[in-house]
Amino acid sequence: MAQNIYDQPQFFEGYSRLARSTGGLDAAPEWPVLRAMLPPMKGLRVVDLGCGYGWFCRWAQEQGAAHVLGLDLSEKMLARAREMSRDDAIGETIVYERADLEQLALSAAAFDLVYSSLALHYLKDAGRLFATVHQALVPGGRFVFSTEHPVFMAPSRQGWTQDAEGRRIWPLDRYAMEGPRVTDWLAKGVLKYHRTLATTLNLLIGAAFTIDRVEEFAPTPAQIEAQPALQEELDRPMFLLVSAKR
Repeated sequence: MAQNIYDQPQFFEGYSRLARSTGGLDAAPEWPVLRAMLPPMKGLRVVDLGCGYGWFCRWAQEQGAAHVLGLDLSEKMLARAREMSRDDAIGETIVYERADLEQLALSAAAFDLVYSSLALHYLKDAGRLFATVHQALVPGGRFVFSTEHPVFMAPSRQGWTQDAEGRRIWPLDRYAMEGPRVTDWLAKGVLKYHRTLATTLNLLIGAAFTIDRVEEFAPTPAQIEAQPALQEELDRPMFLLVSAKR
């Protein structure tokens, strides 16, 4: 079973204060790129793996999706998602259910789109999930996801250094050694799983996906002007965004 860190009170309280928690999709700097990878929503059957507050589920419903299933391991996240969704949407267009993505089972050819935002780095066995997603999609169906970039997940334990001109340098720590990495983010002892970029893409290929697009997120000049703190994201990619097709 995956670590259910989001139900820990300290973590959930910290997460609830993040910009993407209060502002939704538009507050996530990678959203414009991720959105461009998505097919038109009208009439689609969609599942969101690690749906959190349900921001994407509600967006998909508003864009005309026929049915949206939001799955999350955290009871606290699901409760917030239901609270934030319209009563007339829940049970008709949107269904929220608890699920452990490490043990996920989905009906064959049940979905046109599988979406996931910043959840896959919590999974030990991404290959199993990719195989499950592939068989759950109709032929031509899409799998679009974001995850923490493996370069971002393997920084030196000494943190960044500076070059002679004062620019940040992010040395890597055992990048080629895949497996669990424990970090302190919002709470102590957050468990994530490091995989190289090649491993992630090859697992998709091994699950018989065709990779359509890969992006290593970097903020635009306009985003940096609006949020100067994003400047450091030019030093190393923070997110990996992938669109794949069955």
